[in-house]
Amino acid sequence: MVRPLPRITVDPHVCGGQPCVRGLRIPVALVLRHLAAGHDAAQIVGDYPELEADDVLECLRYAAWLASGRTVEIPPAA
Repeated sequence: MVRPLPRITVDPHVCGGQPCVRGLRIPVALVLRHLAAGHDAAQIVGDYPELEADDVLECLRYAAWLASGRTVEIPPAA
């Protein structure tokens, strides 16, 4: 089965189990706060060079799923 949001990972040992980007210690919520503050993907990647523009878009997709009221199953990080 293809994961709907492959760049979003959850690991109880990383950032207290918060959804993060690709297992990095960068929570999705942090990326979303930057977007809400008006930063674009290029600015965020500039601040966090381990991120890619596709990571930022994936965070937006994750937020859209949550806002729709649907649940998204994120399997534990390997």
